[in-house]
Amino acid sequence: MSLTSVQVEYIAELARLELTAEEKVRFAAQLSQILDHAARLQEVDTSAIPPTATVLPLRSVMREDVVRSSLSQEDVLTNAPAVEDGCFRVPVILDQSG
Repeated sequence: MSLTSVQVEYIAELARLELTAEEKVRFAAQLSQILDHAARLQEVDTSAIPPTATVLPLRSVMREDVVRSSLSQEDVLTNAPAVEDGCFRVPVILDQSG
């Protein structure tokens, strides 16, 4: 597939690029080669390959859910700037009074 200079100018306009005449010729050839390669890839029969096939081994990225000891409430609130009734006290963001 050979791109015309008009098509290259349109693509450059979409990408907000200003191209010289030399660049238009060079990019027309390069983009045409890319499109030809993509067309060749479309010819490959992939009907026997399931859509979820992968060449990478399957592995879980999730860690085991194991109960571990954590900080006490007192330790967590030690450095809090404000505490009220065993909770962090934060400034009011949305006033729900009216």
